[in-house]
Amino acid sequence: MNAYTQERRDYGFVIGLLTGTCVGAGLAIWFAPRSGSEFRQQLTDSERSLGDRASDQYQQATTRVGEAVDELTRKGQDVRDTVVDAVARGAHEVERYATAAKTDRPTETRKHSAADSSASKPRSL
Repeated sequence: MNAYTQERRDYGFVIGLLTGTCVGAGLAIWFAPRSGSEFRQQLTDSERSLGDRASDQYQQATTRVGEAVDELTRKGQDVRDTVVDAVARGAHEVERYATAAKTDRPTETRKHSAADSSASKPRSL
């Protein structure tokens, strides 16, 4: 049994050695440096891709900012219109009260004057 166990260990070692060799060779081929022209082409493609993505992001941001500015402008104009209407109504009310005060005051003055003069007269019993 001792010889049989030794044989299995040797067999496992050889299998592990071959597997490691194959995996190592595959990784070496996978990660092997490329030639200068291939590397420059890959770098150029990456730069172009990055530039395209940056341009797209800039366009999207510009569009969003433009939409936000338009929305804020519209809301500002709505608020301005509401304030203008409220000021116009207030001015109209002030004018109406001023006109009413001018026309009603002499009548009220006459009413008060007549009541005051009758109250100040001595009454006979």
